[in-house]
Amino acid sequence: MNQTMRSTETAEMTERPRPPDWRTKFARRPEWLPAGLIVLSCIVVAALNPRFLQWATLFDLLHSATTTTLFALGTLVVLAAGGIDVSFTAIAALTMYSITKAVFAWWPAAPFWLILLAGAVGGVVLGIVNGLLVHRLKAPSLIVTIGTQYLYRGILLTFVGTTFFMNIPYSMDRFGRIPLLAYHTVDGLDAVLPVSVLALFAAAALTWWLLNRTMIGRAVYAMGGSLAIAERLGYNLRAVHVFVFGYTGMLAGIAGILHVANNRLANPFDLVGSELDVIAAVILGGARITGGSGTVLGTLLGVALVTLVDNTLILVGVPSTWQKVIVGAFILVAGVLFVLRRRS
Repeated sequence: MNQTMRSTETAEMTERPRPPDWRTKFARRPEWLPAGLIVLSCIVVAALNPRFLQWATLFDLLHSATTTTLFALGTLVVLAAGGIDVSFTAIAALTMYSITKAVFAWWPAAPFWLILLAGAVGGVVLGIVNGLLVHRLKAPSLIVTIGTQYLYRGILLTFVGTTFFMNIPYSMDRFGRIPLLAYHTVDGLDAVLPVSVLALFAAAALTWWLLNRTMIGRAVYAMGGSLAIAERLGYNLRAVHVFVFGYTGMLAGIAGILHVANNRLANPFDLVGSELDVIAAVILGGARITGGSGTVLGTLLGVALVTLVDNTLILVGVPSTWQKVIVGAFILVAGVLFVLRRRS
């Protein structure tokens, strides 16, 4: 009888669910990694330079993160679908420079909303070219977008222009000067949060809704999980490819126009070279390079972490050349934890 009771107790203990360990918790919410690194970085920087803890710093970080966030949200959608896009900076540069130059030459009084719409449409067109090529050629999206990146850059520098100009259309200049919030710091300086940061929150809300509340969002994650299974489930792979790259192009086009308005100059060499920073931010936010995962919250936290590192090292006397070192170390930590996540 005692042996039977022991056997019953052993069976109950075996069937009883084990409490989740830290690896399981991290697997469910990988956003904890960038959030923890952000908190740690803020504590270290604030301890070394108390001037970090002021609203002006937050305004500067949000301003710096606007363009990167738009890029990162588009990259998230492509990564979730199992692809990768490195042409978004070339799309942004081509649309922002060509549209700004055209408007200034032919319609200087064009309203800003129309210029922004033209940037979005131009980005969509260039992004759709990527999507159609990826689907038609059945080639890795990385190879395709490397090719289109050079193609778009070549078109810009060969046929559009290579010199920057500070005389931008009046509506763009005026929009770049509109403050969302402003105040005087204790040092007597003006801290301004530009109205363009609203695009950051609007794009984040739209991307979250598309990925979590629509059928196309389900198709994106399904295709990123397994292309063959997604096809057997009846998803239109061509439509998904066109959507993810078109959406990325749209956000890139908008980011380019906002970049010109905020900086009040159009430079064809701007934005190029930031692709790896954007992809690093998305990966730090929990998206797998193999697809099928990633969240908007994680992406926002990843962008916040990379922006924090890029903009606050000077406050603690660290040379700017260490930016890549620190971001690379964070990515290695994320890689190790993600491996442990897969094993769990």
